[in-house]
Amino acid sequence: EFSLLSYNVAGLPQEISKEHPEVNIPKISPLLEPYDVVLTQEDFDWWKPGGLAAGTDFVHYHERLRADVTHEFRTEQHPGPEAVGIDIEADRPNMELGDGLGVLSRLPLGEVTRVPWTECYGEYTEGASDCLAMKGFLMTTIELDSGLTVDLYDLHGEAGGSEQDQALQVKDYQQLAAYIVEHSEGHAVIVAGDTNLHTDLEHEDGANGQDVEIWDTFLEATGLTDSCAATDCADPGRIDKVAFRSNDDVELTASSYRFRNDLFVDDDGNDLSDHQPLEVVFAWAPR
Repeated sequence: EFSLLSYNVAGLPQEISKEHPEVNIPKISPLLEPYDVVLTQEDFDWWKPGGLAAGTDFVHYHERLRADVTHEFRTEQHPGPEAVGIDIEADRPNMELGDGLGVLSRLPLGEVTRVPWTECYGEYTEGASDCLAMKGFLMTTIELDSGLTVDLYDLHGEAGGSEQDQALQVKDYQQLAAYIVEHSEGHAVIVAGDTNLHTDLEHEDGANGQDVEIWDTFLEATGLTDSCAATDCADPGRIDKVAFRSNDDVELTASSYRFRNDLFVDDDGNDLSDHQPLEVVFAWAPR
């Protein structure tokens, strides 16, 4: 078996953050050490040269997050907008940050591909300011044993509750589903991250069930199972999610599912991020 943690670490610059990344990110780092695979969001390792973040303490957050972990395999720095097909001047003149996605692993990682969402909404005063970063998803593989691999996706979905945001969330998950269908056909898959989909029907940002429909449609299109459903979890409406599927070579089973709000807290018991980290333990067997 292997343990997986998905965690939005709230790594936006202290100057614009409601959280306390300068203080909390160094505290998060050693807590990541026990996990076999760690997927992070808002863990920024690229920023516009000469931009608003350059020269601030923010540029050290990523290295501090990884300072106290010993995982042999890890994603490298985001290659920049041109490498992922974004023309800053023409497409997103106010973009400041990378995608904030990262992976730490004790299992060997394959080649990493980063894909931004085709559209975004919101800059400084609109929506959830999603256009200030290259939000999207990354895809890599983890090797369980010789010749046995799982395609691994880390994502950060469009945020905000406006009509524009809601429309883009539909497009985001259609884009991701199409990518999985094309690039992971016949493969075992794990998808994890901050979906920004409020699948709690009572939540004010759930768009009267539209988020549930987006997520269910995505799962159906990709053949994935929500690990929450697989473990009969008590809180299916959380926006941080992990979904998975087996294939002809590898059988994956989610054996446990838990938000670790007992571990990732400061001395006063306060969460170290505005998200609680989701831990899923997977059992696996060759077929």
